[in-house]
Amino acid sequence: MKKQHIQDTFGNIDIYLFDQLLKGTYDDCHMILDAGCGTGRNLLYLLQSGANVFGVDQNPEAIAQLRTLASSFPQVDPEENFKVAAVEGLPFAAETFDLVISSAVLHFAENLNHFEAMLSSMWEVLKPGGYFFCRLASEIGIESLVRFIESGRYILPDGSERFLVNQEMLLRLTKKIGGELHEPIKTTNVQNLRSMTTWCVRKTKSS
Repeated sequence: MKKQHIQDTFGNIDIYLFDQLLKGTYDDCHMILDAGCGTGRNLLYLLQSGANVFGVDQNPEAIAQLRTLASSFPQVDPEENFKVAAVEGLPFAAETFDLVISSAVLHFAENLNHFEAMLSSMWEVLKPGGYFFCRLASEIGIESLVRFIESGRYILPDGSERFLVNQEMLLRLTKKIGGELHEPIKTTNVQNLRSMTTWCVRKTKSS
């Protein structure tokens, strides 16, 4: 398969989200939200598959680009489906979505309260039985290399500043929000400069 064909089909999709698509995890997910969607790097294939896709981002330019990208897909209304909004204040009714995507968003939390506000907002709009796909920075495997600042934020070996989680925290949060892991927690260590963790949860009850 040629590189351009892959690019045209899947765009710059998160490889771990792609893994879930290959496994068929989200085959029955028709209402999908990307919370913190940027310009829609994870949404091209989902749009092409016919899903009713929504997205929010705080960057108006990113949303404008995404509306242009989505304008050729009849199942979505670009103005209604893609909005400028904060993740902690999602403009959707409770229990609306079969799948909520959070890719490289939660580690920008300012503190624990902000982190939990974003997580709670995304969880609230997820239907019981729905799926939450999350990738975020963690301290897993680089615990001795990160430097704590305050309020859950750290300096990473690559020089960036992030809110970091660990496995114990994710397991505790999974139980607290009323979910269950449908995949083991997986972490990629990027040459001891940063670690990115994939957290895949299914909602077992209403929050």
